[in-house]
Amino acid sequence: MTFAPKKALGQHFLVDENILGVIGRLSDLKPDDVVLEVGPGLGILTRYLAERVRLVHAVEIDRALAEPLSTTLGERENVRLIFGDALRLDLGALEPAPRKLVANLPYNIATPLVVETLEHVDSLESWCVMVQREVADRLFAEPRTKAYGAVSVLVQLAARKTGFHAVPPTVFRPRPRVASALVAFARIAGPPLGDVRPIVEAAFAHRRKMLANSVALVGLASRARVEEALAAIGRPAQSRAEELSPGDFVALAEALQ
Repeated sequence: MTFAPKKALGQHFLVDENILGVIGRLSDLKPDDVVLEVGPGLGILTRYLAERVRLVHAVEIDRALAEPLSTTLGERENVRLIFGDALRLDLGALEPAPRKLVANLPYNIATPLVVETLEHVDSLESWCVMVQREVADRLFAEPRTKAYGAVSVLVQLAARKTGFHAVPPTVFRPRPRVASALVAFARIAGPPLGDVRPIVEAAFAHRRKMLANSVALVGLASRARVEEALAAIGRPAQSRAEELSPGDFVALAEALQ
């Protein structure tokens, strides 16, 4: 059947099956894996995953896709289709718990979904996600670069990059106007993101301002207190958020406690 993608939901459906092998390689699929997929769309990736792993939890917000997904997946019993907003569902309560997230993420939720699953879905050990190239570049950007931001800090505190593959617009329908990329990463031992996230997001809330001013404007702490904390970790009071490493933010959060 013909299905018209919804721009408001950031829908760009994967239609070129040649990219599936790359996804399989970067996600290192195993027969016993339980996989979480967010935004299955027309089900091409879902079907590929189901043929290679034990179970797929496929979360889709658009109930109008029920029929196209059913057509693609047929009678497969190892796909659990869940209709709902992935940012509102308790993905950490899925049973059996997923170990891997493999998805062509809808553009409008890619960044928050990555951070939320890193912070709240403890069972996840690895990610392989299709995102806009701009988003992919942000995830592991270096300090003092334009791409470096709050999501860079949070992701790098919780994960290490294991793979990257540029993806042309031709693999999607409709073709997006921007480049995309597959980025794979694996969880590492790190601090609880909930302990660091407030100061990171406050620091980058007003990127052009000094970090202490940005945090004060958000109301998380006074400028004087932040300047004292910066001094305590050996950073100048005039520091901007993009000048601090992920480790610096952990130390700063501890100094502000």
